[in-house]
Amino acid sequence: MNIDSIKNGVVLDHIKAGRGMQIYDYLNLSALDCPVAIIKNVPSKKMGKKDIIKIDADIDINFDTLGYIDPDITVNLIRDSKVEKIRLALPEEIRGILQCKNPRCITSTEQELPQIFKLADKERRIYRCLYCESAAKE
Repeated sequence: MNIDSIKNGVVLDHIKAGRGMQIYDYLNLSALDCPVAIIKNVPSKKMGKKDIIKIDADIDINFDTLGYIDPDITVNLIRDSKVEKIRLALPEEIRGILQCKNPRCITSTEQELPQIFKLADKERRIYRCLYCESAAKE
């Protein structure tokens, strides 16, 4: 398998095996008009297996979305063949990624309100709706 190197773009590395397509969908990478490579089940000494996504364009990435999906991802921003590594963490607040499932939540009736969730339990990765305190469900 031969995938060219990137001079300007983004490489998402250390993705848990099998989560590459989920990230592809969440970031809406299908809308890009540039080469995007998803490499699944790459052997890794540290993880056993991992996924990698290479994007051959300098695009803005939503780090909160990535941190929510998998905080162990390494983001490599490549500009003029120079790499800047960014480590992610669970975001304290996420917007527009999840929707509250509580039918009595104000976001059910006032649909123009932004869907905002706050990190309630870091260990168990539980987020709660800012408005009604319901736990988020994927």
